[in-house]
Amino acid sequence: MTRKTIPASELDAAIVRARDALLDRQHPDGHWCFELECDATITAEYILMMHFVDEIDTALQARMAKYLRAVQRLDGHGAWDLYFGGDLDISCSVKAYFALKAAGDPPDAPHMVRAREAILARGGAAKSNVFTRILLATFGEIPWRGTPFMPVEFVLFPRWAPIHMDKVAYWARTTMVPLLVLCSIRAAAKNPLGVHVQELFVTPPELEREYFPRKRGLQQAFLVADRVVRHLEPLIPRALRRRAIQRAVEWSEARMNGEDGFGGIFPPMVYSYEMMVLLGYPEDHPLRVECKAALKKLVVHRDDGSSYCQPCLSPVWDTAWSVMALEQAPPDARTETAIARAYDWLTDRQVLDLRGDWENNAAPNTPPGGWAFQYENPYYPDIDDSAVVLAMLHARGKRTGQPGRYEMPVARCLDWIIGLQSRNGGFGAFDANCDRDFLNAIPFADHGALLDPPTEDVSGRVLLALGITERPQDATARERCIQYLRDTQQPDGSWWGRWGTNYIYGTWSVLAGLGLAGVDRKLPMVRNGLQWLRGKQNTDGGWGETNDSYARPELAGKHEDGSMAEQTAWAMLGQMAVGEGDADSVHRGAAYLLDAQNEDGFWMHPYHNAPGFPRIFHLKYHGYTAYFPLWALGRYRRLAAARASAMQKTKAESTESAESMTVHCPGKHARRRGLESATVAPSPAPASQACQNARRMRYPPQRRAPHRTRSGCA
Repeated sequence: MTRKTIPASELDAAIVRARDALLDRQHPDGHWCFELECDATITAEYILMMHFVDEIDTALQARMAKYLRAVQRLDGHGAWDLYFGGDLDISCSVKAYFALKAAGDPPDAPHMVRAREAILARGGAAKSNVFTRILLATFGEIPWRGTPFMPVEFVLFPRWAPIHMDKVAYWARTTMVPLLVLCSIRAAAKNPLGVHVQELFVTPPELEREYFPRKRGLQQAFLVADRVVRHLEPLIPRALRRRAIQRAVEWSEARMNGEDGFGGIFPPMVYSYEMMVLLGYPEDHPLRVECKAALKKLVVHRDDGSSYCQPCLSPVWDTAWSVMALEQAPPDARTETAIARAYDWLTDRQVLDLRGDWENNAAPNTPPGGWAFQYENPYYPDIDDSAVVLAMLHARGKRTGQPGRYEMPVARCLDWIIGLQSRNGGFGAFDANCDRDFLNAIPFADHGALLDPPTEDVSGRVLLALGITERPQDATARERCIQYLRDTQQPDGSWWGRWGTNYIYGTWSVLAGLGLAGVDRKLPMVRNGLQWLRGKQNTDGGWGETNDSYARPELAGKHEDGSMAEQTAWAMLGQMAVGEGDADSVHRGAAYLLDAQNEDGFWMHPYHNAPGFPRIFHLKYHGYTAYFPLWALGRYRRLAAARASAMQKTKAESTESAESMTVHCPGKHARRRGLESATVAPSPAPASQACQNARRMRYPPQRRAPHRTRSGCA
């Protein structure tokens, strides 16, 4: 259907429907936590972990196996991918096949035959990544020479060493330490059912000589070094190894984090649990019990009888954005109560009393003060979440006439963030200056995700917070951040997005920061960003971008299946942040969101919308299609109301002026009447009907968005 106008009633109804649906998902204590889904890898690893430690929950295994079958792409490449619509991934497919076989699926079942043929056609299991080959080695599927040499003595290296724990990202650090123990003791899975997958190898594993693809330059040099030093392992004194294992165990134990889990993410949890089992921790040992409980908290049980494992939980992130969206929606008593409870919940989550690993890379005397992504993860607060929450707290204090209420938490968080600014002016997610690129050349780092360098999207978020708070002492940090963003802008005007897909996400994040930092909107960096966004708008009025753009930058801002609601919202929010709320592209984006909204009030679709690590691990935040479109529509509506109010004020002033002129210049009276007849004045209306102030807003012809697949969101 061609859409030439948006009825104000339709806009209001869509916003209220989304608002109420979001309110329904709030937990009693005030927070939100939506599903955080990835690919089949982690669910498969959960099944294989149960076989590794001989603790098989057959009912859970059956539910997880059902999920793995459901996400197999039998209508495409035949195996498993890293994101919906992506190409076959060898490592993910090997683990999923192995897990299904362990769960009891016969190898001659049609879906198993199809998967096996697809894997073999891509070179077989020997072509898997490092983490998969380590798993295969622990189950006896390949020799240990098929894995990188990873001595646990690494944890004893001094800080001045080229390779040190403080020089890699938090997620790599927490994963590596227990994994080093497993590799150094040559961990052997218990595998009570004796499940093997030798059929997935083109060449028998013992005869395979190409576990490590040939590289060039520094990567090849590290490969040569790996082959040399692994032969020296027998010379390592036993006392030194015992000391190293003890150090690794103590370091891990200090960060176990109760039932919220080591690092708050799946890989350290599973490796530390396997480590404790093999080192002889009894079943009732408190750390082992808590770690097992943390793993179970990640499991999502669906109504269709399937279950899957999340990589982590996202309550702080989901709560912050949900509140931002609700603050733009029409207010009512229920909404105000929900917002107040959410702020109380967020305030209580601030880390004020523990100096985490970030301290080793921060400026001297940097105090703790950040927020974590998860429920609890005090060793690893993240800058992205913290910037959003502190900006919200500051704005709420001003809005409610209580600027002092949040003064301390805001100041503490700002001091912490400034202390983690990197030397190039940008901000990473968890650490400062975690950008030693040569470390990604070591054989263990074939995923290319060993580091946490500054990124444009996180830096844009920090700039937003610095712009809102406007502390004089932060002026230098703010200018350095702006310069970093100027230096990292792509030639086409866009910015890369590290934590959301991809250039649309990055460009929105930066434009929002520039807008709230008061950067001149006429500067080329702002205008070029806007031009890029508008150039990527689809004919249906929305925006969409594939995760393929991480490997193929020419696909930036493009998606073969059209527009996505959250990406449309990002593009709209980016434009509105720099004063372009009345742009035709924004109007068309709003029309798309109205057409694409599902009956439940949300905009759910099957596509992954963020990378955990670009190109190797991707995520689907179920909350993104709940709160970002609501935020965009709510903001759009408020700006329309403001424009209508301004028009009404201008007309009133013009009327008063014309009446005055009538007294002194009677000859102008007819001209004034003509102006009145040519002007459509907005009539006063309550906030819930703001768009009626502008009557009907006009758009180019639109086509209705295609029906989108829906599934559960929380």
